[in-house]
Amino acid sequence: MKFAILIALTAVAAAAPQNGYSLPEPSTRGVLEVVEVVPILRDNRVQEDDGRYNFDIETGDGITASESGSPDGPEGAIVSSGKYSYTAPDGSLIEVTYVANEDGFQPEGDHLPVAPEFPHEIPEFVLRQIEKAAEEDALAAAETRDAGPSQLYQRPQ
Repeated sequence: MKFAILIALTAVAAAAPQNGYSLPEPSTRGVLEVVEVVPILRDNRVQEDDGRYNFDIETGDGITASESGSPDGPEGAIVSSGKYSYTAPDGSLIEVTYVANEDGFQPEGDHLPVAPEFPHEIPEFVLRQIEKAAEEDALAAAETRDAGPSQLYQRPQ
């Protein structure tokens, strides 16, 4: 059984695209395809022995990313902050700053949606529904109080 699994995994690995590239269709073999190579302009990485780290990266097509982190979270969890930017397909510059800590990943950017401030005005239909539910709860409590002991169970015979 283990041998059959090994053969199946080997076949899947052999069929998978290598390095993210797949073989060209038979009709295009022998034709060179021009692929743009984006240079890495900056790639600075520092990893300290105490768990602190930082990196700063820039590519030739305008992508930038920088981050720093340290094990300052609960139970030595990594707390990090950073920013990245790139050009969107429509040509606009996307910039994101973030913090990642015990409260999760918290990105900020002009392109990200923002929830409305609270407290905002509660719509009238919601207020009416809340009032109706309160009235129904009060009525049910009064009926239970007036009905006496529950009749769901009877005395054993």
